[in-house]
Formats: sequence, structure tokens, C-alpha cells
Amino acid sequence: MKKVTSWASIIAVPTAITGFYGQNVPFPGDGTHTGFVVSSALMLALYFGFKRRDWI
Repeated sequence: MKKVTSWASIIAVPTAITGFYGQNVPFPGDGTHTGFVVSSALMLALYFGFKRRDWI
């Protein structure tokens, strides 16, 4: 169960960030690659954090 929860949380991060940046309204960082960088960094942080705790 911990492994499924870990993978679900890793997948939820880019979904939430792209959902925010996918809106058709002006937002901070418009025209930059900030969303991609933040999403990638959070996915890697979650992956290594769960790997360290032996959940993956």
C-alpha cells in the first residue's frame, strides 16, 4: 500500500502544477519554464524521499 501511495503522490505533483499553469489567465512566471522546473524538482524530491524511506 505504501508503494501505491508513493507513486500516486509523485504523479499528483505534475498534475497539480500543470493544472495551475494550464489555466488561460495571467500568472506569475508567464512565458517562462518555471512550471516544468518546479514540477520536475518536486517529482525528484518525492521519489528520492520515498526511496530513502524504502516505500518504493
